[in-house]
Amino acid sequence: MTDLDLCYLPAHEALRRFKSRELSPVELMEATIRRAETLKASVNALTYTHFDEAMDLAHKAEAKYARGARTGVLEGLPVGIKDESEIKGKPTSIGSLIHKDHIADRTSTMNARVMAAGGIVHARTATPEFCCAGTTWSRLWGVTRNPWNPDFTCGGSSGGAGASLASGTSSLATGSDIGGSIRIPASACGVVGYKPPYGRNPDDTPFNLDFFCHTGPMARTVKDAILLQNIMCGPSPDDIVSLRPKLRLPLEYKPIKGWKIAFSMDLGLFEVDPEVQKNTLAALDVFRSLGATVEEVDLGWPKHVLAAGMGYLEHLFGGYLSTLLDTHGDEMTTYARQFAEHGRASKSTDFVASLEVVGEMYKTLGPILERYDVLVCPTNALPAVPADFDHSTGTVEINGKVVNPSLGWVMTTPFNMMSRCPVLSVPTGHAGNGVPTGLQIVGRTYRDADVFRAGLAFEEAVGGWYGDAASRPRL
Repeated sequence: MTDLDLCYLPAHEALRRFKSRELSPVELMEATIRRAETLKASVNALTYTHFDEAMDLAHKAEAKYARGARTGVLEGLPVGIKDESEIKGKPTSIGSLIHKDHIADRTSTMNARVMAAGGIVHARTATPEFCCAGTTWSRLWGVTRNPWNPDFTCGGSSGGAGASLASGTSSLATGSDIGGSIRIPASACGVVGYKPPYGRNPDDTPFNLDFFCHTGPMARTVKDAILLQNIMCGPSPDDIVSLRPKLRLPLEYKPIKGWKIAFSMDLGLFEVDPEVQKNTLAALDVFRSLGATVEEVDLGWPKHVLAAGMGYLEHLFGGYLSTLLDTHGDEMTTYARQFAEHGRASKSTDFVASLEVVGEMYKTLGPILERYDVLVCPTNALPAVPADFDHSTGTVEINGKVVNPSLGWVMTTPFNMMSRCPVLSVPTGHAGNGVPTGLQIVGRTYRDADVFRAGLAFEEAVGGWYGDAASRPRL
């Protein structure tokens, strides 16, 4: 296999080859590191790198496989960890100049689980400052670009994770999602991203207590996403909201013939780009070819859903950042400072009003999901905005109409509001500018397996992604 083929090898296939000794973790890590060094300037997906340590661990993994010793579920795989969660003794910046010298004194639960399973943290993946944007650039790390078209964003806030997977510099990657931060880059980069139901995967305080907030897996295949999700999930003594018992998802599922799928192109709220619409309609035909019935539904959601979602985020997340304004405001990016200022101005009545809207939304979504197996809709309403787009100063137009520059071009935040619903984003194709598009598969509350069953069926029907040179970015 060429270096490039190794870098795009599905994680589950790499593991199979490790076990059969057709491939060594050392070979995969060497190829991954070479690829990462080559693309450092052009894609800029990674922040801190730990290549020497990663090679040492790859040699140890190689020795385990060689002697038939017990190996972890992820043994020897290069896993990109979002530069937000912590690893003891290593730097974590959250994309901010304020944290550029921070060394963690603890390891976040999900990172501990990845490493205990044999996953090798070769690098940290880039984020916007404090993960508070749908694009990925910061004053500390610069601009992370879309591997498919460098003029456009890779999405955010787990943008480095999406760009790393799409460019072949990680086999798996972790993400977090408070307004779409896993699904936005999954769509923009043409990879798979999963927002689990609230509490399924443990998180760090205080945001483990924020029901908009979720940690989850990102991968190039649905099966790989399941592989990492099974490691990340489960109760933790460090997180009071983490669910018992641990849910272990199967890797194989029955067909979806006979399923009823609800569909909405715009959720009654968004302007949707024509190319996104075209690729979404083609995806619906794939589901029909699998024997599923697809029916358009009217969610009946109020027009102020996005404003309510922003009100919630500004009150809690923005309020959290507002404590930095007086002492560090001059070090912050324009978008982080604006978010913090909005948080400072937020009122408790805004927060309560947002909860009332959440209740209103589920009064219609809940009954729909009782009648249908899943709901599907686009992930991003626009393939992507420019790579260096600043939502605090810029504008976004779709179909000639100005939309909210922060969250109006993505269709993810309503499902952070519907936080107990699992949501899987899968690729649906590319726009004319080369940027990928995606589809959200939304399940009933805590029915994780349903969205993976639909996602796997879709992936198998379209033949997967990244399998040959023609289906990869030309970097």
